[in-house]
Amino acid sequence: MAKDTFLNGKTTLNVKGRLLDLSTPAVMAILNLTPDSFYGNSRSSSVDDALQRTEAFLKDGATFIDIGAYSSRPGAAEVSAEEELKRMLPVIAAITKKLPEAILSVDTFRAKVAKESIEAGAHIINDISAGGMDEAMFETVAQLQVPYIMMHMKGTPQTMQQNPHYENIGLEVLHYFSNKISTLKKLGVKDIILDPGFGFAKTLQHNYQLMQQMEHLQIPQLPLLVGVSRKSMIYKFLGTSPEEALNGTTVLNTIVLQKGARILRVHDVKEAVETIKILTLVQTS
Repeated sequence: MAKDTFLNGKTTLNVKGRLLDLSTPAVMAILNLTPDSFYGNSRSSSVDDALQRTEAFLKDGATFIDIGAYSSRPGAAEVSAEEELKRMLPVIAAITKKLPEAILSVDTFRAKVAKESIEAGAHIINDISAGGMDEAMFETVAQLQVPYIMMHMKGTPQTMQQNPHYENIGLEVLHYFSNKISTLKKLGVKDIILDPGFGFAKTLQHNYQLMQQMEHLQIPQLPLLVGVSRKSMIYKFLGTSPEEALNGTTVLNTIVLQKGARILRVHDVKEAVETIKILTLVQTS
């Protein structure tokens, strides 16, 4: 079991009493319960379909299943907390019953949805707004004492791409996280994961500048989660589509792993697991 040291940063998570080792990077599979997520092939239309996808993800080597019931793509339609829970809770219950070994992350910015999802069997909260869209989120995370993934974003999914501006994106994202980390630690939150938020409130150029400067985000010595899977920073640059962006995803996943990412959030688990295996072999040979 790897130890958390100043040199290698925090590499373990306490997941409801189970100590999870991230010294070798892990894969988080995306399970979309929304009808309008940007990549159509990732959508689950029923509880049975969600179960089948989860089984396949685990078989392919996923460590985490990230369940989302609110589309956060640019310009996505608003969804009520009630609708989000209506989509989310039956799937969490079904997976928890049939696949109890699955570690479930709930992708929500709402404290109410996070709390009820954790109580239903989920293990981790993944908040795209880092507490910015619900002032009760940080207190809720502290009360639940579960790992918390917080992402960098400006505005909301509806407004985030309206002329985002940065003077030095790497340092600004680091500053954004530093303030929030301080608040969370004062509340007693122990397991914090940082997500740079590629594709959120960032132009195509901003995304690649941030990737080049990812070393800044290792300063807090916390695990980094990166999600670039099939995003527009790939397919718009290459003039293709989300369906054709797997190769570009693998290239970027390789780069972010070399820059310190500990978790890859992806649509395509098998390919991400293979990327980690090959890169780990190269680095240890």
